[in-house]
Amino acid sequence: MISRYNALKSVPLKTGTTCLRPVQSLPSRVKLDSPAVDVMTDLSKVSVVSVRAKTSMDKANAKMIKYGVRMLLVLDDNEQMAGLVTASDLMGEKPMRYLQHMGGTHADIMVRDIMSPLRELEVMGTQDVSKAKVGDIVATLKNANRQHALVACESADGRQTICGLFSVTQIARQLGAQVHNFELARTFAEIETVIAQG
Repeated sequence: MISRYNALKSVPLKTGTTCLRPVQSLPSRVKLDSPAVDVMTDLSKVSVVSVRAKTSMDKANAKMIKYGVRMLLVLDDNEQMAGLVTASDLMGEKPMRYLQHMGGTHADIMVRDIMSPLRELEVMGTQDVSKAKVGDIVATLKNANRQHALVACESADGRQTICGLFSVTQIARQLGAQVHNFELARTFAEIETVIAQG
């Protein structure tokens, strides 16, 4: 039976070979009345960038730089959500407060020491997001004073799976704002300026 098939030719794998990484194509320009999904990173189309809670802060920062992201989902040893860590967490006051409280050096700080743990996180449901507009997401982020928001789908047994995320910086760019820094208040101000200009 197998004799009807031909074996394919194989060649040696070359040094420097990389793996294909999916890239989601979002619209370059949106309006506040555009569907919210036009500014959502869809994790069914893009691989999530994650880190373990026991990873050093410096390695987490290097990973953000490598992948061009400002947030990492933090996973436990069972691949379940433990929290999230942002560039602001890594570069802000949290590391200094940790060192003042616990002692040690910068190299001793782990992601788990400065991340936002699971118990502090909230998510939006896919049902709500599918009906929402970009303006609703901007209002949600501004109201929560957050740079990022997570979207979860829920199975019949009530288990949640993170299936998308929003970034105020990404939204600002898609609205046409010139994002020069990653300060949250300034990003919202830049969005307001674009809105005022019509």
